[in-house]
Amino acid sequence: MTKFTIEIMQTLLNKGDLDELFQDHLERAINSLLQAELTAFLDYEKYD
Repeated sequence: MTKFTIEIMQTLLNKGDLDELFQDHLERAINSLLQAELTAFLDYEKYD
C-alpha cells in the first residue's frame, strides 16, 4: 500500500476528517506543480 492509502485508513479508523486529508494532499500537489512551473518559467539551473 502507498503512504496515501495508509493515511486514509488511519483517518477512517480514528474517525478523522477525510476532507482535511484530501485538502492537505491536494495543496501539497498544487504547490509542487507551481514550484516546478515557476522554476521552468524563470529558467533556473539546478543547484549543485
